[in-house]
Amino acid sequence: MTYPSIFPTGATLYDPGRCWNGYTVFQAKEVGALLIDMNGGEVQLWKELHGMPNRILPGGHLIGSTGERSTAFGSQDGIDLVQVDWDGNVVWRFNQYEFIEDPGEAPQWMARQHHDYQREGNPVGYFAPGLEPLTDRGNTMILSHKNVRNPAICDKPLLDDSIIEVNWEGEVIWEWVCSEHFEELGFREDARNLLFRNPNWLKSGGGAGDWMHINSMSLLGPNRWFDAGDRRFHPDNIIWCARESNITAIVDKQTGRIVWRLGPNYDETPELRRLGWIIGQHHAHMIPRGLPGEGHILVFDNGGWAGYGAPNPGSPTGFRNALRDYSRVLEIDPVSLQVVWQYSPVEAGLAFPVDANRFYSPFISSAQRLPNGNTLITEGSGGRIIEVTAGHETVWEYISPYWGRMLKINMIYRAYRVPYEWVPQVERPAEQAIERIDVTRFRVPGASPRGARRTVDVAGVLPYRPDAALCVRTDVIEKS
Repeated sequence: MTYPSIFPTGATLYDPGRCWNGYTVFQAKEVGALLIDMNGGEVQLWKELHGMPNRILPGGHLIGSTGERSTAFGSQDGIDLVQVDWDGNVVWRFNQYEFIEDPGEAPQWMARQHHDYQREGNPVGYFAPGLEPLTDRGNTMILSHKNVRNPAICDKPLLDDSIIEVNWEGEVIWEWVCSEHFEELGFREDARNLLFRNPNWLKSGGGAGDWMHINSMSLLGPNRWFDAGDRRFHPDNIIWCARESNITAIVDKQTGRIVWRLGPNYDETPELRRLGWIIGQHHAHMIPRGLPGEGHILVFDNGGWAGYGAPNPGSPTGFRNALRDYSRVLEIDPVSLQVVWQYSPVEAGLAFPVDANRFYSPFISSAQRLPNGNTLITEGSGGRIIEVTAGHETVWEYISPYWGRMLKINMIYRAYRVPYEWVPQVERPAEQAIERIDVTRFRVPGASPRGARRTVDVAGVLPYRPDAALCVRTDVIEKS
C-alpha cells in the first residue's frame, strides 16, 4: 500500500445525527494530553502530561504520567501515575512500586506503569451508564513492569509484567506477576524452546526479554455470565492481552490462576479455527454493562507479526511466526468464541485482499463501544480515529496533526470518547457536519481542476471496461 505525502488532518468527516457526540481525549505525540471536540477543535492541552493512556474522569480531571524512565535502563516505564484537575493541579499520585537507582541518575521511587490502569468505579476506563470512576478516593489497578529471572522460561533476565492494586494512599495491596504463571499459558514445546533462546530480547533498558508485552488490563465488571453462575467471569476478575505471545486471558483475582484463555494457539479446536489467529492484539476488554454488546470481549486484533513457534517462510527462526497484513476489530462471545461483530477490510469496503492493508495498524490501537452501538476505533499507527456504526459505516474521522520529532509518525496509542457532561468547565460546543470530500475532484489551491482541455475518440478501439481489469471477491475474508 502506498500513501499520499499530503493529506488533510484534524476532523475530516462528521455526521452529527449518527454519532455519539462528546469529547475525545488522546496523547498528542510528544506534546501532551489533548482534548478535542467533534469538529476537531482543541479544547484543552495538558502539556507534557504523557499517557499510556490518558483518560478523562468526571469533573474534567485527567490521568497521565509526568515522565518516563530513561531507555538506557528501562522500557516504557512510567515514573508515576498522576491525576490532575482541569487546571493541572495534582490531586493524586502513585510512584511507590519500586525504588530505582539507575547509574548517573538521581535515585527515585517509580510506578513503572505501562499501557493501562483502571480507577475503582469503572472496570474498563471508558464511559458506561452507571459506572463512573471515582475521583476523590478509591483503589487503582495498575499494569507495571518488574525485572525477574525465571529459569523455567529463559536463562536471561526478563522484563516481566505485573498487575498491582494500590489504595488512595499509595499502598500496594495486591500483586500478580505474569512469569509465576508460565505453566498456565499453554506454550507448546517449540515455543518454549524458542522463548528460552530469544524471549524478545531488548537492547534498550540494559538488556532484558520483553517476553509477553502485556498491553492492556481491566476488570470484567458486572456481567450476565457471572449472573448465570459462571465463576470464570467474576466481576473482580482481570482480563489482559499480550502482544508478543498472542494471548488474551482472564485471571481469577482471588486465586491468581488463569481461568479463561485465547491463544497462543488458534488451531486446537473447531471454535478456535473458526475464530482465526489473533495476532499482536491490543485493548482486549469485556464490554461493560449498560452498553450494546455487554458481556462480549472487544479486541483490536492488529495482525502484523507476533508469537513464538515453528519456523515458516515468513519467520525462519520461529520468532514472531504468526503474520498477517491487515487488522480486525473483533467482538467475541467469550463462551462460544463466536464472532458477534467485526470490522475488517471487508467491512471497511476495501477491495480485499488488494488494499486490505488500508485498514492495518500493526502496533498500538484500541476500540471502545459507545452507548448508541457505534464503535470508536483508534487505528493507532496511522494516527487515525474513526467512529463506525453497527452497519460498518464511518460517521466520524480524525487524523492527528501531531508528528513525533524522533519517530516521525503521528501515532495515537489509544483514544477515548467521554460525554460532554464530564467536562463542565467549558460550554458545550456547536456541532457542524463535515461532508465527505470527493477525492476525485479535490485539488489544492493552484492545481488544475479535473478534466482534459480536449477529448478525442479513437476510431476502432473497443470501449475500456475498468471493472474488468481487476476482479476480486470482497465477500469472503480468509481466516489466517
